[in-house]
Amino acid sequence: MKIAFFSAHKFERDAFDFANQKSDHQITFLDVSLQPTTAKLAQDHVAAVVFVNDQCNRETLTLLSQCGVKLLALRSAGFNHVDLSAAAELGMAVVRVPAYAPEGVAEYAVALVLTLNRQTHRAFARVREGNFSLEGLVGFNVFGKTVGLVGLGKIGKAAARIFGGFGCRVLAHDVDVDQSFAAGLGVELVALPQLFEQADIISLHVPLLPTTRHLVNETSLASMKRGVMLINTGRGALIDTPALIDALKSGQVGSAGLDVYEEEEGLFFADHSNEILQDDVLARLLTFSNVLVTSHQAFLTREALQGIATVTLQNISSFEQGRVENQVPSV
Repeated sequence: MKIAFFSAHKFERDAFDFANQKSDHQITFLDVSLQPTTAKLAQDHVAAVVFVNDQCNRETLTLLSQCGVKLLALRSAGFNHVDLSAAAELGMAVVRVPAYAPEGVAEYAVALVLTLNRQTHRAFARVREGNFSLEGLVGFNVFGKTVGLVGLGKIGKAAARIFGGFGCRVLAHDVDVDQSFAAGLGVELVALPQLFEQADIISLHVPLLPTTRHLVNETSLASMKRGVMLINTGRGALIDTPALIDALKSGQVGSAGLDVYEEEEGLFFADHSNEILQDDVLARLLTFSNVLVTSHQAFLTREALQGIATVTLQNISSFEQGRVENQVPSV
């Protein structure tokens, strides 16, 4: 099958080329992101493979359909960037990778916690400049702290195991509760307000839905412990960023580790080091010494890349054979 692969990066090409040895699809790797102005590059391709920051709105999907695209294959679990109603009207199937190396994302969330807490990123930069002072680098023991996990899916469960291993009290909130897992690991299932009020560290592991957009906002931030550490490896729009900035300025939030950002489209996954940053909100975030921003790399492990490539190509092969697997349901 002919596949138009948008927003292609070298690390993905290697993984897909390796996985495609078993499938032998014709993959056209495209450096550009998918948007209305680039959709025509999918002309005569049956499938389009896209990532989280590609534009899959009604206009783009209509143009893809006119090019002959019948399948939109997401190389991600999240699908909030896709107009599912438009896809259904166009008769375009939408498939995804439901889960890939959830432990890697959970480990990255914990890495953000440890880096922010012990400030190893700042210590590294200091020593490289010959500054061996320890002033300003005092952290706290993670052992014994209360960690609140918003979301107890595959990633949340992996995070619960890790934080449990640190000797933390682990609270969790999820609309789809796994009682047996929580009981087996000693995770306390609580209401979201209780989690916000009691946790020293809060880590977000839920998808972006209308009900979770700006889950962390002015009101919820005010209900948290003063000096709370906030970690987001989920989706940027889970947090109202201007509200977070106000909470950082007041000291209500003690530190924040953000691997995602609400307005990351057009910024993340590309080198803008020779340009002037036009996003004033992100520029303000980057001025805080107690904020660590990375560019959506929590998923970036060899195991995850191999899993994404394998499942994506399996989804496409199944479609070619008349089956639709891992379909995202229309709304």
